[in-house]
Amino acid sequence: MFSVTQLCRIWRKSSFKTKKLTPTRLWRCRWGNCDTDRDNVSQQLNPEDPRNNQVTKRHKKQRTLCQPVLDHFDQQYSEELGDLWPYAREVLLDPQSWQYGIMLNRFTAVTGIAQILRAQGFSTLLPQADVSVLHSNGPSTVLNSKYQEGKDTLSTLCISKGSPGDPHPHPQSDNSSFALGQDSQSEPALSFPPPSLQCYIHPSPLRFPSQAHRPGQLKQYYLLNAASLLPVLALQVKDGEKVLDLCSAPGGKALAIMQSASPALLCCNEPDLHRRDWLAKTLESFLPHSLKSRVIVSAQDGRSFGQSEAGLYDKVLVDAPCSNDRSWLYSCNSQQGEQRLKERARLPSLQAQLLRSALLAVCPGGTVVYSTCTLSSFENFSVVETVLKDFPEAEAEDLWEEIAIPLSKYFTFSSNPGHGQTTQEATPKTQDASVSFYRHRLGILVVPQLGKSWGPMFLARIRTRK
Repeated sequence: MFSVTQLCRIWRKSSFKTKKLTPTRLWRCRWGNCDTDRDNVSQQLNPEDPRNNQVTKRHKKQRTLCQPVLDHFDQQYSEELGDLWPYAREVLLDPQSWQYGIMLNRFTAVTGIAQILRAQGFSTLLPQADVSVLHSNGPSTVLNSKYQEGKDTLSTLCISKGSPGDPHPHPQSDNSSFALGQDSQSEPALSFPPPSLQCYIHPSPLRFPSQAHRPGQLKQYYLLNAASLLPVLALQVKDGEKVLDLCSAPGGKALAIMQSASPALLCCNEPDLHRRDWLAKTLESFLPHSLKSRVIVSAQDGRSFGQSEAGLYDKVLVDAPCSNDRSWLYSCNSQQGEQRLKERARLPSLQAQLLRSALLAVCPGGTVVYSTCTLSSFENFSVVETVLKDFPEAEAEDLWEEIAIPLSKYFTFSSNPGHGQTTQEATPKTQDASVSFYRHRLGILVVPQLGKSWGPMFLARIRTRK
């Protein structure tokens, strides 16, 4: 855990190194997940290293561009995004222009961090008043904890057949669930701060030092693409609800849910072992031991989750595996790029299966949010439209005025244009624009643009009838 003095020193002297991304199986196609870019936050810096002497810009090794992927993007996105694509293309081809947000952890003392961020020109993405409006949450009912700053612990993740407050049994083997900690000792009364999703952003692509994973200590902040918070805002989790994060790794959105509200249960599902370990470490690094009965990690196949646990959740988030545009441009050579484009054609089928499963898992009157971090309409609007045909009791909701218009200062939004049509960009002046409800109800898309390099991020909200 950093002191304020140490953070100031690191901030003045830090720069970042990068790692290469490696290809994985189709289920793990989000190589550079939008929750957090491992390239930028993976290394804990030595503040005394004289090489770390740059503060405002991050200089990194030149990435190798995958030309077949870029050619495919040019052909597809110039048609789908129209005038927005040339600027989005420029951002995607310039990683040094990418901006990153800093989400504070309400389970730690963050006053000093916030002061440093404000002093460096960062500002809050969501003022407290806006958070209360978007979430409509009541007072916090978080469990008491033995938390002490820098001293809170989470024991090793271990297999559990269930935990208090768990509404369903958990089979063994690949369908096992992991609970945060197994300490049966009682805890002294010590309240957490009320839910508050605090994310700081900067108009320039500045970098803030990452915090290394240290067993027994909670991290104070999480680095992420700020657009990845929008699906959590759309989900509108309230205190006491049962929530399923169907494709949870690496865990950034699960953390955002816990910053936003105090659900009775948050089930974080991830079938892939490597990504599940990553998810478990993320949760261990940010959530206190006393939440072990509320936050569990499941290993089920997301495509069958809805059949085994039908109607058990109030809210379900499907942050689906997708062809992450940022990573795909750089994570393969030309031969691998051709193979990856073949895999891309199979993704909508997987995504539709996951969304169908989510709609089965949610209770009548419940809410499902579907999201990806790709610009592709085939993985976004088309998936939502296809699945809705199979669920007449479900209805997509318009997020344009709820999210796109209020946050247009920070993000560039586009609605579903259809092929050959012109996209509509969200600005405060377009609030009363006469655009059909159908164009908006299938979802909204964050398109990276110069000075607003957040995204890509697609989100759609579906509500089932009671």
